[in-house]
Amino acid sequence: MPPVPSPTTENYLKALLALGSDGAGEVSVTALAEALGVSKPTATAMAKSLAARGLVRRERYRPLSLTAAGRDAAARVVRKHRLTEMFLVQHMGFGWEEVHAIAEQVEHVDSPRFFARMDELMGFPTHDPHGSPIPTPEGELPAVAAHQPLTEVVPGRRVRLSAVAAEDETLLTLLTRKGIALGTDLEVLEREPFDGSLRVRIGAGREEVVTPSVGRCLLVADGGDGS
Repeated sequence: MPPVPSPTTENYLKALLALGSDGAGEVSVTALAEALGVSKPTATAMAKSLAARGLVRRERYRPLSLTAAGRDAAARVVRKHRLTEMFLVQHMGFGWEEVHAIAEQVEHVDSPRFFARMDELMGFPTHDPHGSPIPTPEGELPAVAAHQPLTEVVPGRRVRLSAVAAEDETLLTLLTRKGIALGTDLEVLEREPFDGSLRVRIGAGREEVVTPSVGRCLLVADGGDGS
């Protein structure tokens, strides 16, 4: 049986998976260091260690990429994280803006049985509270549903919020205050030509102004009426 990865190792693998578009792309050491808040020499040393363990491909003067084993290990960490977030919301009453930091700790628990039971209790959810797909127990990443940022929606079109691109607490708290959650119908009424802000109808009536920075984080698909 392979050794259990340390939390630090898991954090590096998860960051490589996210930065490399779910493990399919290459990641520079500089980008990896910035994402994890460490120095470039520290990230380089860890990359060497991960490469020696067969989890990362590393060549001189080339970006890093996950091996099949590395991608599998990273996806399993993401699975634990997203299952935990969903459990906290579904069974413990936490808001979607509260769960990320807790899940960052729980994701390092080494107990497949624990997470399998959590999955079963929730009825095997396919997505986390922010709309991100939950990897399978085998570490496979489901295909991401087709959606686009709200900022790309033309005025007059009705769409439905299917995911949020960032788990930022401030953003999620703002959305909650505006009454915007997964599954909320949104109709883009007008785009401000000066700064790109959107006037949006939420649900059946209330209107709100959504800034471009927020709109880019709201990933939407066609609304229930198919318009």
